[in-house]
Parts: sequence; C-alpha cells; structure tokens
Amino acid sequence: MQQDRRIPRKHAHCLLLCVMSAFWTAPGVRGSQPEIPLSVVKLWASAFGGEIKSIASKYSGSQLLQKKYKEHEKSVRIEEIDGAKVVKNVAQNMEEIFRKKAEATRRLVEAAEEAHLQHEENPDLQYEYFNAVLINEVDEDGNSVELGGEFLLEPNDHFSNLSVNLSLSVVQVPTNMYNKDPDIVNGVYWSEALNKVFVDNFRRDPTLIWQYFGSAKGFFRQYPGVKWHPDEHGVIAFDCRNRKWYIQAATSPKDVVILVDVSGSMKGLRLTIARQTVASILDTLGDDDFFNIIAYNQEIRYVESCLNGTLVQADSTNKDHFKEHLDKLFAKGIGLLGNALSEAFTILNEINQTGRGSSCSQAIMLITDGATEMYDDVFAKYNWPERKVRIFPYLIGRESAFADNLKWMACANKGYFSQISTLADVQENVMRYLHVMSRPKVIDHEHDTVWTEAYVDSALAQAHKLGETKGPNPITTVAMPVFSTKNETKNQGILLGVVGTDIPIQELMKTIPKHKLGIHGYAFAITNNGYILTHPDLRPLYQEGQKRKKPSYSSVDLSEVEWEDTEDVLRTAMVNRRTGTFSMEVKRTVDKGKRVLTMHNDYYYTDIKGTPFSVGVALSRGHGKYFFKGNVSLESGLHDLEQPDVALADEWTYCNTDEHHDHRHLSQVQAIKLYMTSRKPHLKCDRELIQQVLFDAVVTAPLEAYWTGLALNKSENSDKGVEIAFLGTRTGLSRTNLFVVPEQLTNQDFLTAEDREGVFNADHFPLWYKRAAEQVPGTFVYSIPFSSGMMLKYCSEYKTIFFLGNTSEKLGSSYIQGLDFHVMTFCGRSWWSQSRRLMIVRVNPVRQRTSVRISTVYCATVLCHLACFFSLSARFQDYNKISLLLSWAPYHTDNADLPTLSDQTLSLSHLPTNLFFGAVEGAVMNKLLLMGSFKKINLYDYQALCKEYAGSSDSARTLLDPFTTVKWLLTELVIFLLEFNLYSWWNWDSTVKAQRAQRTMMVPCDTEYPAFVSERTIKETTGNIDCNGCIRTFVIQQIPSSNLFMVVVENKCDCGSAPPVTMQPIEIIYILS
Repeated sequence: MQQDRRIPRKHAHCLLLCVMSAFWTAPGVRGSQPEIPLSVVKLWASAFGGEIKSIASKYSGSQLLQKKYKEHEKSVRIEEIDGAKVVKNVAQNMEEIFRKKAEATRRLVEAAEEAHLQHEENPDLQYEYFNAVLINEVDEDGNSVELGGEFLLEPNDHFSNLSVNLSLSVVQVPTNMYNKDPDIVNGVYWSEALNKVFVDNFRRDPTLIWQYFGSAKGFFRQYPGVKWHPDEHGVIAFDCRNRKWYIQAATSPKDVVILVDVSGSMKGLRLTIARQTVASILDTLGDDDFFNIIAYNQEIRYVESCLNGTLVQADSTNKDHFKEHLDKLFAKGIGLLGNALSEAFTILNEINQTGRGSSCSQAIMLITDGATEMYDDVFAKYNWPERKVRIFPYLIGRESAFADNLKWMACANKGYFSQISTLADVQENVMRYLHVMSRPKVIDHEHDTVWTEAYVDSALAQAHKLGETKGPNPITTVAMPVFSTKNETKNQGILLGVVGTDIPIQELMKTIPKHKLGIHGYAFAITNNGYILTHPDLRPLYQEGQKRKKPSYSSVDLSEVEWEDTEDVLRTAMVNRRTGTFSMEVKRTVDKGKRVLTMHNDYYYTDIKGTPFSVGVALSRGHGKYFFKGNVSLESGLHDLEQPDVALADEWTYCNTDEHHDHRHLSQVQAIKLYMTSRKPHLKCDRELIQQVLFDAVVTAPLEAYWTGLALNKSENSDKGVEIAFLGTRTGLSRTNLFVVPEQLTNQDFLTAEDREGVFNADHFPLWYKRAAEQVPGTFVYSIPFSSGMMLKYCSEYKTIFFLGNTSEKLGSSYIQGLDFHVMTFCGRSWWSQSRRLMIVRVNPVRQRTSVRISTVYCATVLCHLACFFSLSARFQDYNKISLLLSWAPYHTDNADLPTLSDQTLSLSHLPTNLFFGAVEGAVMNKLLLMGSFKKINLYDYQALCKEYAGSSDSARTLLDPFTTVKWLLTELVIFLLEFNLYSWWNWDSTVKAQRAQRTMMVPCDTEYPAFVSERTIKETTGNIDCNGCIRTFVIQQIPSSNLFMVVVENKCDCGSAPPVTMQPIEIIYILS
C-alpha cells in the first residue's frame, strides 16, 4: 500500500476470543436451507464450558482463596494511586542514580587533569603497562609477552560474570596503532593515577560498572581490568574516539555540510577513499548534530535529492540512509568548487537564521583531490570576517600539487587540513577535526556533562566475549571532557580525552514501583530528541532471545510506540522537559502484538534534573488506578513467605542489595527478613511493597496444603492432564504446584525465566495475568501457546476478585490463578458424554429425527492450533455423516487447507497449523464481520522488519572493504535461513518458504496489520452464506464463562472461492513529496 504521509496512528486491537468451530453435514438439495438446531449448539457449548470450568475451579482452589480473603476483609483498605506523586518519586530516584554517576565522572576528570599537569612529556619514556589484549599471554617458552604479564582475574557477577581485576585497570590500543608510540606511552603513564580513583569510586558506589578514560591519542583505559579478545582475524574493532560518548563530550553540537568532489580526476581508488572518508565523518556525528552531503563537478547534486537545501538530524537512521547512497557517486566532468562552497554557505546561513539546526558550531568538510584556486572571494562574501564556519579540507591521493591552496583554506577559516593517501589513513585523519571543534570548550574550560541515548556497544561486547553468552544489554553513558590545564598550552585548547561510566538501563528499571502502576501501567523515559531510553514496547532485537539488534534500535521515537497520540502532545511536552498530565484511549498489545486490550491511559510526566531525559508514567483507568493494602502480623507473613512454593519477581526491587558490597549475596527473601527484623537497618527496602507481599503470602498460604492434597489423591481422581496450578499477585508473589514430576512437564520453560512473557518482569506483568485481568469477573481465559508442539499449554486464568462493598471494580485483579493443562486427555473426557442428549436431535420438525453416536475421537495440537476431531456417524434417511471440528485458531494465519474429516484415523502430520479462523473459513468470517459479530481494526507497527531481496532496491552496503562486505553478506544469508520462521511477530504467506534460497535480509520498516475483536453483547447468532448459488448456514454460540465461541457450519457447500480473512501485515510505502 502507498501513502503520501505517515498514516494516522489509529487505535486497534486483535481478536481476543478463541474460536471453536464445528462442521455440520445434513441432507438436503442444492439451495435448500436445512436448520442447524440452535438448542443443540447451546448444549454443546454449555457442556464444554461447564465441565472445563469445573476442572479449573477445582484445581485452582479459587473458592478457598475467596474464603481466606473474607477473613481479612476488615483489614483491607483501598487507595487511589496519585500518578503525579509516583512520577515525581521515579524521577527523583533516577536523578539520584545519575547524580552519583556524574560525581564519579567528575572525580575522574579532576584526577586526570591534575596527573597531566604534573607530568613532563618524555619522548624516550619506557614504561611497561598492562595491555588488555596481551595480559596473561605467554610466548613459546612460557614467559610473559611484552606488555602482558601476570594479571589476576576473578569472576564477578556484577560485571556480567566476567573475570575482572577490581584493583587495576587495563589499556587497550587500537589495532592500527603502535603499542609503544611515545604519545601513547606518556599518556598511559600519567593516566595510571586514575586507578586509585577508579577503586575509590567503586567503593563509594557499588552500583557502578565500567569506568574508563578515552585518550585523544587513541588508547582506552578501562576499569576494572578485563582481558580483551580479538576477533577471528586478530582485530579489535574498537576505537574510543568514534564512540558516541566521546564525540558528544569532546565537541559541541554542530551543523555540517560535506562536499564531495566527483569530477573525472576522482575516478578509481580516489573515489573509493572519498566514500570511506564521508562514511567516517558521518560516524563522528551524533544525535545533536545536523548534516547534508553535496556531490559536485560542473553541477551540484545532493546525494539525497529529496533533501535539497536543508540539513537533517544525524541520527543512525539518517546516517545509514545517506551511506547507502554513497555507491551512487560516479566521477565525471570537471570540478567547480566555487559553486559548491557557495551552496554550502547558503544552507548553513539559512539554517542559522531559522534556528532549525544545532544553533551552535558550523563546518564544511571538503573531500577533493585538489583545488586550483583559493576561492577567497567566496569566503569574503559568506564567512569573513566572523569566520563562523570552519573549513576542513581532506586531500585525497598522494599528489600534493594543490595542497597549498587547501591548507590556506583551512587556516583562513579556522579549520584543519588533512591528506589521505590510503584507506588505512582515513580513520585517523578524520578524527583530527574533533580536536579543532573542541577548542572553544577547552579554552572556556567547559566541563559539560553529556548523556547518551540507550545503546549497545557491540565492539566492546565482542572484545569481552559477551556475545557468546549474553544478549545485548542497553546502557546509557555519562561522559565529561578532560583538558590540559598547563599554562603553556591553556590557550591552545588541547583536549586530553574523555572520561565516562556506563549505567545499565536495567538499573533505572529498578527504581520503578511496578506494584503502584497496576497490571497495564508502566514507566518510560526519553531523551531530549524524543528517542526512547526505556519503554516496555521498545523492541531492540530482531527476535526476543536473539543477540542481533536492529540497525535503528537506538533511535526509536516515542511517537512510534505511543502512536495513538497523533498530535504528538505527549512527546512535545516531554521533549521540552515539562511537568504535566495527558490522557488518551490506547490499544495496548500483548502476546507479541497478537492480542490487544482497549483502555484509557492517564500519563504523568516530568524531567529528570541534571540530565537531558524526561520520565513518564502511564496508569490505566479502572482498577489500574487503585491499590489495596492489607495488614498481617510480621511473624506469620515471614513464615508464609519462606515456603518452598513461593517465589518473588526476580526483576522487582523489594530491597536494593546492590548498594553495598556486603548485601550482594542476599536473596530478596533473605533481605526482606533481615530488614523487617531490624538486623540490617541500612538496607534500602520498599516497606510498603514488603508489607503487601507479606499480606499476599498469608492470604494465599492455604493453597499449598490444598494443592498438596489434590496431588496426593491424583491417582483416585478422574481428572487427567493437569500439570501445573499457579497463582500470581499484584505484588509479584507467585505460588506454583506441580501435579507431575518436573521431567514429565510438556513445556519445561513455562513460568521460568526463559519464558519472558510468562513471568513478572521489570516492565510488565505476565501475559496470562494481563489477559485474565481484563476478562469478565468469574470467567476463564483459554490460551494456546505457539511452542506447545503436541500439547496445549492451557492456561485457565481464573479472575479472583475480592469484593468489598461496591468497590470490587477498584480492587481489580489482585490475584490471578491458572492451570497448565494437557489437552490430549481432555478431548476424551466425560464432558462430551453430557452431549449424549443429542441422541435424539430434531433436524426437521416435521419429517424426521436423527440419532447420533460418537465413533472415534482424534486430538492434536500443532503449534498454536488445537484440534480435537470428532467423527460422528448420523442415521438420517440416507445415513449421511456429520463431522465436528473443535478448534482454537484465533490468531495466526496460514494458507494450508483443512484436511477432509472421515471415520478413518487422521494423521497428525496432516493437521492444519497456525490457523486464524478467517484463513480457514473466510466466507464465514466475512459474514460475521458484516453482521457486526466481529469488527476489524487496523494496527500499526513502526518497529517491524520486512524482507528485502538482494539487488531489489537501491540499498548499498559500502564495498570499501571487500572482505568485510562478503563476510557480511554471507552472515546475513546464513542467519536469515536459520531464523526465517522466527524473525517476524506474524507469519507470512506460506509461499515465502519457497524463496528461502534467495538472498534476503531483514530491514526496518513500518507495517499495517488487521486485528479483530468480538462484540461482547452478541452471545449467539445465525447466518447464511451464498456460495455460488448454494446456501450455507452457520451458528455461532459463546461458550459460557470463557473467551471461546463455538461455530457450527453446514458442510454441504463449497465456499473455497471465498477470499480468506488474514492477519498478514502489509508494509507501508511512503511517497516523499
């Protein structure tokens, strides 16, 4: 589909109700309309719903829990959550974290500048230091290699379980630099003074992780000391000077126009070097910078023709977009530099006057193989005498015939001249302009504290070998520049480097009082550019559980996740660092976008002092804005909390055990006990949350004995297939009971850390908790997982409500119970025997009666599709057959055809899989949509991934390094083949499977996809479908106390020509105007 602008982010949600369908065959001639007995369908639905509810009620122990609630009813009180107060407290807690990290960084700045002040440069200095790559390395004789030596390393879980040295730092030198270069040796020598400060900072603040100093000379000092590992080619792709934290701290925001000479003399290697130079310049730009690229010969051509005469923000998406266009540059004609310079000055002048850029420094980067003139007339017209725009010429090639003219341009316009002869020279020469751009800050001694957006440093993770065992861990970095304070160099503005420390986003999440935000509430934070620092809907990885991050993961805008705010009211207020409130109706997706809940959110937001960040809190109206409190004795609460079936949310902070080294070994339960008994008064704990956890532990305690009794009598019960009974509370407490030995569990990951959607996390409640919370009180939610194989992970998520007068709506779902149920046994259960009342069924009230008997039963679950096939023989006058299909297939789509049902045994391998009801019965689903039983709503995903075939677009990965390019293509192809069925949140058409052999890659895109929701007021309905003259009837009946419908469809007409109704996403193609 095509749109000429970003589509309105309309609210939508998908089908929340599972569907059961039955196919009915009855005698009749073509065109006749035999009646499907509604009373029979009601009986089937009632029999199914009643029996399964009976099992769920029995094994969940819901009645026992309600009784226990009643005993404590008088001690319970309800409080309305004050969103403004919550967000203020969250902001203050985050501010405290950032303040501590900034103070640690400032101490490093002071120590570094003092150490450099006391140091005298010695070009002959010989100094052995611990090189990060060479430590603990030995030669053939077993002796330590030079710059290596024995370096004690011990595993430390605070540093991702890496082996580190908490007493010393190590030094990393880029692969293309000499380890013993005099500048590096001198810098390493005087920066040894930072070791003492590193250790002291970590002692003061045990939550600190990596601290470091990135030198302007290129070396990188890191604490704690850790061994670095080159890649398979012996290379470490890490240079601290092109990291965002370094660039942002070293320079002010800037507007940059890059001029690239594409005249005929630039053919061949020169143009290749020029492309690499432009790409390297782009790598030095950050989110606060603005840029554009102009190619010139006798004509002026913008690399991106849609962006003539303006500058764009240097975020990762824009930079990658421009890099893709670099291979479109071809050398021909003659170079008219004067026109290009005039165009660049004009753009910068207009940007400066309108305030649409950085409103700070401005520069022109000139990449050329020579200039025949000085163009002083152009500079006199546009840049002199103020010289607000700096000129940085890069002479490409070994010839120096025109070097003098370019040097003059640089000196006359406060710039810097560099000559680049080979590809290996590019990186080092490009970096030099940063020192010039930093001079105003150095001379003014502006130690500005800078904060980066959330990011993952893949090169650093690779060097630490984290990629082998850990997924990406987003961080933000606080950094400050280090200047030379020597009198003789003070006026020259010499930048020594940048110091910094990382803050894991996970640490910020610990400050969020999840229990105060409700089941669907959440907290989020953004940068001053509107990019997400943390948000539960941020999806940085190609697929959950994988280690590959999306190219644009760090520049996802708030408007792309809160897309219902079409006017960007919330985003604008937060970017401008205001404090206030905002409300809107939203469609919150759960279960990886397949299910959607409609709710009204109230947003509260404010800024985080001392940082460029703002934080917000979203509370859903209804029970999401209320919190109830109960009181129990400390003794009973602690006793019940320590029972073996009790667990607390791993990522919730009941007590902060990270702030003191002596507390790190404590579990949350141990910390709670020590804190509440005053044996560890210095522990920082959330007393209010702990008190409610103790209350929940006492109220739910009887379930342990109840479940144990059921387990002991399991052999005497006729109920087969129940594997797990579980309970979760709003305070993150959970209880679990197994009715089978762990080895016999069909789904080993359910309710474990590997099942991220099924456990309490820092940013969300479990999926089963969310879904059950929005169900009608007293009903059940039946769910089929996508990884269940031949088993239905049947979650009977029972909503237990504590009624207190007329306030039950405010109380909400404080406790959710459920079962993990094996459905293979259920298909043959006694519930179907209740339907034997169908032995006499009136099909035609005048002419005949029909007797029905069950002959065979087939049950299977394939992925998310459950199918229990009942083949029934019916005695009509002509002994025609009736086929009944019970299926839950509401969410995924596939074009596989349904198998023909008969009395013969159906092979499980031929069962349809991953089916959405509309894909199986398109004619029926379309009719239900027309009748209003279901409605279709569109949803939008601005973090989607779409397949792109190699050579099908103009995207071009730079070929400046052929080996790297070939390696990248092969890697993308292999990963694509391995992950094709995993990358997407929705299945694609099955025909794509035939295209696996084609070379494709996943690229970020925006998609629109449909969702379907039932009209809850319609409990039952009937309809007719005209299939090429053959009238087909159907009945839809809601199954009581559940989220299921039973659909009975007459099976005598061929409606295969009717188009299916799918949930397949469609890429949105934007037309730039």
